[in-house]
Amino acid sequence: MYDFTLVHAGVTLVVIIGIYKLLQIGRRDSRMPPGPPTLPILGNLHQVPITGLYKQFKTWSLEYGGVYSLKFGPSNVIILCNKKAIHELWDKKGLVYAERPKNYVADIITSGDSIVFAPNTVETREKRRIATHNFSPRILDEKAAVVQDAEVTVLMHQLLTDPDNFYNHVKRTTSSISCILIYGQRGPTYENFWGHAVYDALDLFGEALEPGANPPVDEYPFLKLIPERFAFWKRRAYNAGNAMHDIWTKARVLVEERRALGDHRVSLADKLMDEYKEKGMPMTQHALDQLFGELVEGGAETTSSSMLTMILALAKNPWVQEKAKKELDEVCGGDRMPEWADFNRLPYINSIVKEGMRWRPAVATGIPRRTASDDWYEGMFIPKGSTVFLPIWAVHHMETEGYDSPFTFNPDRYINHHKLANDYAGSVHLAERNQWRIVAKLIWAFEIKEPVDSNGKTISLDADDYTTGLLHAPNPYKVIFKPRSPAHIATITREIEHSLESLAPFE
Repeated sequence: MYDFTLVHAGVTLVVIIGIYKLLQIGRRDSRMPPGPPTLPILGNLHQVPITGLYKQFKTWSLEYGGVYSLKFGPSNVIILCNKKAIHELWDKKGLVYAERPKNYVADIITSGDSIVFAPNTVETREKRRIATHNFSPRILDEKAAVVQDAEVTVLMHQLLTDPDNFYNHVKRTTSSISCILIYGQRGPTYENFWGHAVYDALDLFGEALEPGANPPVDEYPFLKLIPERFAFWKRRAYNAGNAMHDIWTKARVLVEERRALGDHRVSLADKLMDEYKEKGMPMTQHALDQLFGELVEGGAETTSSSMLTMILALAKNPWVQEKAKKELDEVCGGDRMPEWADFNRLPYINSIVKEGMRWRPAVATGIPRRTASDDWYEGMFIPKGSTVFLPIWAVHHMETEGYDSPFTFNPDRYINHHKLANDYAGSVHLAERNQWRIVAKLIWAFEIKEPVDSNGKTISLDADDYTTGLLHAPNPYKVIFKPRSPAHIATITREIEHSLESLAPFE
């Protein structure tokens, strides 16, 4: 005969142990960095805003310190808002902090073929090798400079003849430069496929991947089982992925059609297509298409976002323009545009570029990484598998990290930092070089002013009116581009013909 009392006691014990273990989910290890109080099972997930997490990162840092932790359900999250910690961990311990956390939504969008979100596999390392080798500072300065200078000159002419559409002119310029280098194809107008395709590809991408915009599917894998018809976030991800796939497939097909006619050009796509035809493909066709597209995205979207930010900041801070103009006039006068060769003689332009990237970074939360092993920092435990954020906006807006008046646009804070960012730390070389060229020529050519109403009263631009999502850019706004003199107009008019001749092989 069964002893039902004993059985009942056993079942009760199992239930109690199960409940206890369940309630431990979301609890912070006492050895980890401090952080906001947690709830059982959820941890800190209930405190994560749907949008604007980059600002919340700073709020938490002010309360819990430059290195703090969060619990996303069972997952550990470490936030580095301290320059010293960033240098000691992120920079010096690259092997420990080089992995990427799992991202189910990113995998839906890219079918797992992402150089940014994919784990550190053999294929991912090959993609990074391709990007590093073909877009090193030396390669860019030797092979890309003519294209960059020519397209930026075209931009100046567009701003001279059609200033009201500057928003799209800037986006076209950065897209066209990237598409020439990757595909050998130029976008002469924003309406042209090569002038806007990258923005179509990213339209839903950033919205779908903003931290906080999706349920914690990586922390609670059972959420993956929710049918698509009941999961808006999943439908959004598939729509973004389908749009991205269609666009980058079309881009590759257009290149193949051009090559079939015997038109082979100097571009990364032409180079790799020739190489892989002879040696075989080291990756799937989808992975290669995604790589090409992702390289265009990295060169076009972040640069256009930063440049639109820069124009906004310059319009609101005429004193910055005046200071830069004095430097430009001494070096260039009105008879020639600034060139990359003038870099060392125009340090204030470099300061403006750096300040723009600090003031409104294009990727405000940064792209997180994952620890490959257990680690310690100043007595605080960082467990293996932790997601680690370097929240760019938060770090650059912390008074405690040496940024006085961090919400003020002030290039003078970089007056003694004359080098390019990649000379101080790793950087996207193409984007930085594009930004320098555009800022230098823009300030050389125009006085940029805030708009006025029908009574001539200045309309103050909203410096916080930005898009939400993983990528940040100012929403469309208006400014006035006033040519500085007839000499400047004549120089732009004279140089546009030569620039178009340089770009003609990529039409």
